[in-house]
Amino acid sequence: MNSPRHDDDAIEALLRKTFEGPVADDGFAGRVMQRLPQRRRRRKIWPIAAGIFAGAAACWLSLLSEPLLAAGWQDWMNGELSARAIVLMLAMACVSSAASWWTLAEAEDR
Repeated sequence: MNSPRHDDDAIEALLRKTFEGPVADDGFAGRVMQRLPQRRRRRKIWPIAAGIFAGAAACWLSLLSEPLLAAGWQDWMNGELSARAIVLMLAMACVSSAASWWTLAEAEDR
């Protein structure tokens, strides 16, 4: 069985051998390209915010039944930087980051 790369090389070689150069269009393609509006790339902030919120909510829901959540939350609200509070913050940061990354990856495909 031939590898896909080998097939691509054979097709490319065939196309290059039979290529006679650009088709004469009397400047039509150039005029069309000049009239096209500039492509604008806007970075929208809402996918990032939605990803962070979704990640935080998913983390909160997944840890809701764990006693670590209540203890960590209580320590965090009391201003104590205990191991439970650090674990809670790290879990929320990781899940939020993963959700944000996924949201951005899906937004770039479209």
